[in-house]
Amino acid sequence: MKPIPVVFNIGPVQIHTYGIGLAIAFYFTYRYFEARMKKAGLESDWIGKSFLWIIAAAIVGARIVHVVANISYYSANLGEIPIIWHGGLSSFGGLAGAIPAGIYLKKRYAPNLSLARTFDELVPALIAGWSLGRILGPQLMFQGGGRPTTAWYGLQYAGQVGYRIPVPIFQATEDFLVFLIVRQIYIAQSKSSKPLNPGSVALLGTLIWSITRFWDEFFWLAVPRLWDAVEVFALILVAITAAGVAYINRKGIPRSTRSADDSHKFEAESQGVTHEESQS
Repeated sequence: MKPIPVVFNIGPVQIHTYGIGLAIAFYFTYRYFEARMKKAGLESDWIGKSFLWIIAAAIVGARIVHVVANISYYSANLGEIPIIWHGGLSSFGGLAGAIPAGIYLKKRYAPNLSLARTFDELVPALIAGWSLGRILGPQLMFQGGGRPTTAWYGLQYAGQVGYRIPVPIFQATEDFLVFLIVRQIYIAQSKSSKPLNPGSVALLGTLIWSITRFWDEFFWLAVPRLWDAVEVFALILVAITAAGVAYINRKGIPRSTRSADDSHKFEAESQGVTHEESQS
């Protein structure tokens, strides 16, 4: 299979398939996240106001971390730093840029919205979007393949010699399976008489995704293994999210699915009065 063209022209305008793919994935994630928030009865108007700023922060963060992780190359090729259409966007860098920006904008436009419940709706949407993005982004980019391979499933990628492990396809499949698992966790705990505390779904989703991200890097991408920055960050995130799940659901902490929007109701109930009485 010959590599898919990574660039084409419409008249004098040069179009990069990588960028189109990422734009579609970003938009899908935005709309799916918004739909999840609405279905959960949570405030969602702030998402449209914040979308472009969060995407910009994600791209900048993703590029910075990628450049730092490959500083020996970019220090000798400074002109390559802004050329993101040649690939080179770190997943963890994207999160590092987008999450602080998103938290700030949520606090600005929806200050009473529960951050934990927001993340419980966001993480499944992010993982689904990541699955789509792997196919529509790295699969169509310059040097998008993994290590060289002679296996039957090897593909040719623009800018790389020979056949390569089709890591973007493998990652897309993995991420979709992770999405299905996290979605099932979300549904199961929401129907349980003892649901997990808010934020647990987000942490569990990030935990599972981080394990698969380490797997990808260790077996298909990193050189050297176990010392690659992505592997290290993945292991750190696994430890943090596992500890986070245990901490917020530890014995003695009341289980609750209440959001900050319901805080006045919770306070009234804790004083032995009903929500209706507190409004009378």
